Amino acid sequence: MGVGVMMVRKAAAIAASMLMLLVFVSINDDVSQFLASLKYGNAKPALAVLTASQTERQRLLSIISAEADKRKIDPVNARIDRVWKAIPGYNGIEVDVEKTLEAALLAPPANTIQYVFKEVEPKIKLNDLGPYPIYRGNPNKKMISLMINVAWGNEYIDSILKTLKRENVKATFFLDGSWLNKNADIAKRIQGEGHEMSNHAYTHPDMRALSRQAQSNQISKTEALLKSTLNVNNKWFAPPSGSFNQATVQIAEEQGLKTVLWTIDTVDWQKPPADSIIRKISMKLEPGALILMHPTSSTRDALAGIIATAKTNGYALGTVSETLSSKRIPAAVEGAD
Repeated sequence: MGVGVMMVRKAAAIAASMLMLLVFVSINDDVSQFLASLKYGNAKPALAVLTASQTERQRLLSIISAEADKRKIDPVNARIDRVWKAIPGYNGIEVDVEKTLEAALLAPPANTIQYVFKEVEPKIKLNDLGPYPIYRGNPNKKMISLMINVAWGNEYIDSILKTLKRENVKATFFLDGSWLNKNADIAKRIQGEGHEMSNHAYTHPDMRALSRQAQSNQISKTEALLKSTLNVNNKWFAPPSGSFNQATVQIAEEQGLKTVLWTIDTVDWQKPPADSIIRKISMKLEPGALILMHPTSSTRDALAGIIATAKTNGYALGTVSETLSSKRIPAAVEGAD
């Protein structure tokens, strides 16, 4: 057989193969997706798409889409409450149809569909509400925070930190600026254990009794110290003794801070017995609660019981930033599965 004939036959075979491939691609566009995935190193999901029939894909997509409607939870907008003032929003969740379908195509045929969820933020967020004080988190979010205001009481901080570490709980410490200036090493230790550091004015004043400029100085001086000493990008201001007026809230807002108060006060500075504090918390605990305390002997003795009470009742414990965030508690997302 001549060389020319062999070359013609080889060319014809190649042409026929290419023609078959083009026909197949025109029939099933998924092949082009598969070839593209080889180019970009993502062959596994595309291979599943390639090998799954269009009928199977449509069957899974129909099931997932129908189930997505049932499992959707709408987000809750942040709002102004007549009593509680600014209340944060809470993210909704919905099924990520594309990722769920991809996972279903990769799974063995007999497997139950594992739904993949994504969070949906509310249209109105806490920062959209303007200068209002905050007393609590969203009531749909079963998380609480321990707010520890520090202007004195160094002798109890070590025990408090040990309890928090043992219980794997992160708190938010609101620091008096003059205390921070004298106790930078203690503050760095608190921060080093993963706790949130925030602003409690500079000299523990009655903010409501101060001029606008004096209030501004109290907040800004401590804010500068938090930044220079601890490199903190802070979000919150807790007025000492809960004393504030609208000017206080406005001034804090101008400095990029939200004014935070509390839902439940331990009144630990009056040195109540630990068991009475625990009973009080147990009776008043609710989703989004911000629990006020100080580094006192009463808090030292009651802290483990407070945490145990919260955990026993199914509450997550987080920082003020975590509790006031619109993000869902991870367990809530898993529970929707």
